[in-house]
Amino acid sequence: MILDLHTHSVKSDDGRAKVENYCKWIQKKQLPLDGFVLTEHRQFDADSDYRELEDRYGLVILKASEVETEYGHVLIYGVNDDLVNSFDFADVTNPLPMVLEAADRCGAFAAPCHPGRKNVGLFAHYLTKGAVDGVHTVEVLNGGSIPGEDELSVTRAAEFGYRGFGGSDSHIVSRIGYCATEFDDDIEDVDGLLNALRGGSFRPISLRGLADDRENGDQP
Repeated sequence: MILDLHTHSVKSDDGRAKVENYCKWIQKKQLPLDGFVLTEHRQFDADSDYRELEDRYGLVILKASEVETEYGHVLIYGVNDDLVNSFDFADVTNPLPMVLEAADRCGAFAAPCHPGRKNVGLFAHYLTKGAVDGVHTVEVLNGGSIPGEDELSVTRAAEFGYRGFGGSDSHIVSRIGYCATEFDDDIEDVDGLLNALRGGSFRPISLRGLADDRENGDQP
């Protein structure tokens, strides 16, 4: 099963993609995605319900969050009320150890994203502040990375023994699926995603060649 674990919709302040347009693009371009996870910036979108879109397009559409810490950005899967009330998702200076501890305590799964990126990536901060206990998984393939960033992520993740996954980090429709994660297990809901991530039977993949077909331009 292939899921894009890092996408943004118009719910994010810098997102330009409507969720249904993601679904239409996947269908139109015949991308081998079984679904995607919406990781909106500095918030958890508890209100939106995408079950009708899931049924109409035959896709799994899950919700997560991307929060900011003093060690860079972190994706959190399995966000619940307890976690939302544990720290301020809108704070851009959250301590990474606190975020990791809160996610674990509340039954969620936290993983730094684009760790090879300057300023907002985990490994840039490791150079000046040292490693952080509690990190076990990072996004090693990111669809928004510039040359060299993913290579650094892969190398450093291997050095620290971190598992790696992939996500497009799409903010516009035509970028979805640039990178994704292939799971051995079938995933139908957030609990299934959490079990699969904890189980470790997944691998990052690049679909950039398939997804990068823009003959009709970027979609709104």
